[in-house]
Amino acid sequence: MSDQMQSEIAELSIKLDEIEDPRRSFALVQERIRRYRAEGREIPDELVMMERRLAADCLCESQGR
Repeated sequence: MSDQMQSEIAELSIKLDEIEDPRRSFALVQERIRRYRAEGREIPDELVMMERRLAADCLCESQGR
C-alpha cells in the first residue's frame, strides 16, 4: 500500500473517531470505497475492515444494543 493510501486511511480514521453516528461513519467509508473503485484503485484491506466493523455497529445500534 502506498504512503498516500496509508495517509488517507489515517485521516479517515481520525474523522471517524469524531463522528458519533455509526451510520454517518459507514456512509463516509462507503463513499471512499466507491471513489477508489471509480479511480480503478485497489481497495485497501484496512478500509474493507472499517466498512465491516461499521456495518456491524450499525446493525447493533438498530437492534438497541
